[in-house]
Amino acid sequence: MSDERHSGAHPLTARQPGQPTTIVQVGAVAFGGDRVVLIGGPCAVEGHAQVGRAARAVFEAGGGMLRGGAWKPRTSPYDFQGLGPDGLEHLVAARDATGLPFVTEVLDPRDVELVAAHADMLQIGSRSVQNFPLLREAGRSGRPVLLKRGMMTTVAEWLHAAEHVLAAGGRQVVFCERGIRTFDPTLRNTLDVGAVAVLRELTHFPVIVDPSHAAGEARFVTALARAAVAAGADGLLVEMHPDPAAALSDAAQSLTPAQFRELADSCRAVARAVGRDL
Repeated sequence: MSDERHSGAHPLTARQPGQPTTIVQVGAVAFGGDRVVLIGGPCAVEGHAQVGRAARAVFEAGGGMLRGGAWKPRTSPYDFQGLGPDGLEHLVAARDATGLPFVTEVLDPRDVELVAAHADMLQIGSRSVQNFPLLREAGRSGRPVLLKRGMMTTVAEWLHAAEHVLAAGGRQVVFCERGIRTFDPTLRNTLDVGAVAVLRELTHFPVIVDPSHAAGEARFVTALARAAVAAGADGLLVEMHPDPAAALSDAAQSLTPAQFRELADSCRAVARAVGRDL
């Protein structure tokens, strides 16, 4: 690890000796400071009322940002693929109602301009982390980029992905650990908490954690979120749905609004214990 760190392989992401964490500003939300940013919302935008209810629940729990997928990359082509442009409009309406900036995934380089015109932050999902034309287009968009780790991506490959964004003109990247695929199928993915500590040393950009995709089941999400905050994560990206049983995507791992509030309270206590706020 150290040889590659000093080799100049990641010149734009590498943390230089004594360099502070770069603050990534998304609206009024700052990643990389003393406050751990809590992002919540549904995996997929299903309609105006659903995302509006989710946004209110995030706001009432003290969350700082809304998440929701207008386009959804699904393993099966027959599963719900998202509402596309209509989903963006629903997210804009939820932002207008609550003041919460939102992050949403973009899948196709041809959609970057449209998504960037609506969203406060662009998400590059785990399946797209090595879609280099998409990374470069996101870098040219002028929007902050939330870069998820691929399920089989090494830390070095993840850093290289960020370099594509930055080399294309991007200035603000937030890394998101979401679990990797290992030999153990007990949870959906294996949360690499160690990668949070490693990235905080290797890069000057903020690092957050998605405990929902690592857990795969709602009952484990809060425990993984607490571990992430204790390890130094700058934020949490959590799936929450007003009615998880009716969710069209990732129902099993989606929290209810009440569970989301409990997660916020629990992680707030951990944040205080490590000298931060949430």
